[in-house]
Amino acid sequence: MISVGIIGGSGYTGKKLIRFCAAHPFIEEYKIYGNNSAGGKICDIFPELNEVIENSVIESIENVSYEHDAYFIALPHGEALNYVPALFERGKKIIDLGGDYRLNSPELYSKWYGKKHNSPLLLKEKIYGLADYSGTDYSEKNFVANPGCYPTAVLLSLLPVVKSFKDKILSVSVAAYSGTSGAGKTPKLELLMSEMDGDVSAYKLNSHQHQPEILQQLNEAGFDSPFSFAAHLLPAAVGIYATSFIHLKSSVEEKELKNAFEEFYKDSPFIRLREAPPHLNWVTGTNFCDINFSMKDKIIIITSAIDNLIKGAGGQAMQNMNKLFGWDEKSGILNQGVKNVQIY
Repeated sequence: MISVGIIGGSGYTGKKLIRFCAAHPFIEEYKIYGNNSAGGKICDIFPELNEVIENSVIESIENVSYEHDAYFIALPHGEALNYVPALFERGKKIIDLGGDYRLNSPELYSKWYGKKHNSPLLLKEKIYGLADYSGTDYSEKNFVANPGCYPTAVLLSLLPVVKSFKDKILSVSVAAYSGTSGAGKTPKLELLMSEMDGDVSAYKLNSHQHQPEILQQLNEAGFDSPFSFAAHLLPAAVGIYATSFIHLKSSVEEKELKNAFEEFYKDSPFIRLREAPPHLNWVTGTNFCDINFSMKDKIIIITSAIDNLIKGAGGQAMQNMNKLFGWDEKSGILNQGVKNVQIY
């Protein structure tokens, strides 16, 4: 049994982490650390959790204990830099849900996040935790950089094709859509329902910080072709929907493509290959990624859907913690005897 610290546990992702920790068979206790929420009680912030979890007091982030076995860090970009080095030095298990350690280069981090990296050596010590990607070795590792929500949906779509057919790829372009919860809890005028209702718009074209993260992982898998990524905002609270267009030099058989996906995800309990393009509401409230592909001539179109707060954040983080400890990766997410843990 272990003790867990959640640093930044009063946001949308923090609520998911709390629910997963409360449902986990090997977590004996967990403590929440916050900034403005410090001193308050969890159920005052999340009334829906009343009588579901223990209504404990949120500790100040200034008084983070180093006595826990594992830590989830769910802070805005740049703030994990204040905690990760000390935790790593003490040999703690760390899962950082922000973007501070996802990129392999401190120069790339500075370019896309506008901050100087204070612990560049740790970029080589981290695991990029795309949890359903079986090529990652978690043995003898303590530190996971949890992928972003867009990269999770996009990479899970593209990696099987890149691994099997990279020499045939001419180019890849992606149009991806996110619910407003991806922007966090801080109020913003443009995210009000009266502003968002009935509207869709692209944003951060050629400047989204998830673009180099996606390309970095594709390159590591052998991809070396033109790539474009366009993010859009949906009038919905939760979800990521990605449509990827792969142009090939020569066509592949649909059976080959199907075999590539099935082989790639044969041991992945949270990947569901669909016969038709998924709907966003099939995955909201779950840790699943639903994927569909369509092949015609020399073009592959892949659609994928995830819950950005779960598969794109807290659920994948729990998978990564399970992998660090060598436990069943479904623990705390889908427990034995529980059909579906309530995580709304």
